[in-house]
Amino acid sequence: MNTVPPSALVRLERLHASIVKVIKGKDTLVDTVIAALLARGHVLLEDVPGVGKTTLAKALARSLDLDFHRIQFTSDTLPSDLIGISVYRADREAFEFQRGPLFANVVLADEINRATPRTQSALLEAMSEQAVTVETTRHALPKPFLVVATQNPAESTGTYPLPESQMDRFLMRLSMGYPKPEEELALLESGGVEPELEGLAPVLDAKEVIDLQDLVTGVHVDQGVRAYLLEVVLRTRRHEALTLGVSTRGSLAWQRSAQALALVRGRSYVTPDDLQDTAEGVLAHRLLLADSLAELEWEIAERERQVIRSILESVPVPR
Repeated sequence: MNTVPPSALVRLERLHASIVKVIKGKDTLVDTVIAALLARGHVLLEDVPGVGKTTLAKALARSLDLDFHRIQFTSDTLPSDLIGISVYRADREAFEFQRGPLFANVVLADEINRATPRTQSALLEAMSEQAVTVETTRHALPKPFLVVATQNPAESTGTYPLPESQMDRFLMRLSMGYPKPEEELALLESGGVEPELEGLAPVLDAKEVIDLQDLVTGVHVDQGVRAYLLEVVLRTRRHEALTLGVSTRGSLAWQRSAQALALVRGRSYVTPDDLQDTAEGVLAHRLLLADSLAELEWEIAERERQVIRSILESVPVPR
């Protein structure tokens, strides 16, 4: 079994150390977001306002020597506001494509559920295909390419919830949660994290990120661990509280996420802990509850997570 190259360990430690200067007390969450980046996936941060969703995305972006754009979604945001438009240039007697903010390595899609379904679809298509088509010309997006989207699930006025088919485009749906009392007290005493955020300097460039991404597929998954993964997935498809379980795309995403998290943790092999620590983030938003029509969105999300937790508790962990 191969070991993780020492240079990769150094790079990962630098990235983690940079982000936790700003995002304090959330080491596991930080590692999970880094794992999503390495797994070439996108992240949906779903939580109440003011707990640090945007700050986390900015801290990640500032720690990487990559192009970063923030898009503040509103009800009148159009697909062309993301992708760009073709402008006629009289001096050339031709149309020239002006790229929109989607052409960046790291894109922060703030409050994605405030955009209309048409605009959401334009973003999610780009996430899925790593390219956009304008008229008849296809434009590739830069590599690496990561979308970190935020939304407030407790708010319904003026929002358009993402349907299941589009939620599936996100590798992970994560929640920040409130800080611990001692951490919030420290924030009150310091007045916030803006100075630390402004002081962050890039620690990895594009090539280093791509090199780390290329290592993920080489992380070993034992047959027993893979059988454990499959048993959890199969139980979601038979669960009485669900009308739709995890798809094959979801099981592949879970395996890839666990491989990436193992790499972040300095290992060249996946353990059941890696699967358990990524299960809720990767699987819960891919479920469809049997009776969820009368519930608020945040209540549905919590019930989905509860189903995943109950299934994990029921499946024997391989030795």
